[in-house]
Amino acid sequence: MRTTQKLSRPVALGLMLTTASLSWGCQSELTATGGRGTRGAAIGATSGAIIGGIIGSSSGKFGKGALIGAVIGGVAGSAIGNYMDRQAADIRREVEGAKVERVGEGIRVVFDTGILYSTGSATMTSASRYNIEKLSRIMNRYNDTNIVIEGHTDNIGGESANQVLSERRAESVASLLRAYGVSGNRMSTVGYGQTRPVATNETETGRRLNRRVEVLIYANNDLKRQAETGELRM
Repeated sequence: MRTTQKLSRPVALGLMLTTASLSWGCQSELTATGGRGTRGAAIGATSGAIIGGIIGSSSGKFGKGALIGAVIGGVAGSAIGNYMDRQAADIRREVEGAKVERVGEGIRVVFDTGILYSTGSATMTSASRYNIEKLSRIMNRYNDTNIVIEGHTDNIGGESANQVLSERRAESVASLLRAYGVSGNRMSTVGYGQTRPVATNETETGRRLNRRVEVLIYANNDLKRQAETGELRM
C-alpha cells in the first residue's frame, strides 16, 4: 500500500525555516584517513537546537533543500553523527552518479536527472533503476532515518509543466525505493519545479545542474532515542 507523504511546497518551506543554528565549519568531508569520529563529534558539540540545514545556491540568494533534525549534543549527538558518516560513506562507495554531502546531522544525495531519466520524462532508465536499487539497500541497512525526496527542473518549458514533472520525478524515486523494500512511512516527496535553481539557466551546463533529484536523509525519533539512551553504538 502506498503510504509516502507528499509535501506541498509551503509545508516544505515551513519545515526548512525551522532553523536555529548551523555550524558551516562542521561540513567538511570525511577525511581520506577515515576521520569519522571527528566529523560526528563536531556536530554533537553543537547546542541542542533545531536545525534546518539550508544549503545556499551558487548565488547565495536562497536555499535549495533542507535537512531537519534535532541537534542533541554531547555523546548522543556524536553517535548520530557517526551513524550518518558511515551511511554517507556507503552511498559514496556503492551508488554511482550520486553527489553526497554531509550537512548538519543529515545527508544530502543529489542525482543529475540526466542520469535518471530521458529528457522530459519521469520514467527511469534501466541503469538508474539499478542505482536506486543500490541506494535502497543502504536505506534498509540504516533504517532509523526519514527521507525527503525533492524534484527540481530547469526553466525550459512552462512553469506548470515543470512543476508537475518535478513532482512525478520525486514520486518515481519514492515508488522505486518502496518497491525495493524501503518503508513508505519513512518517505515524503515534494516537487519544486523550476523555482530552486542552483546554477544559471542561461547555459546548458547550468540547466543540467538545475535538473536534479535530491534525497535528504535525517535521523528519526527512534534513532534519537537510541542515541540518548546509549543504545546506539559509536
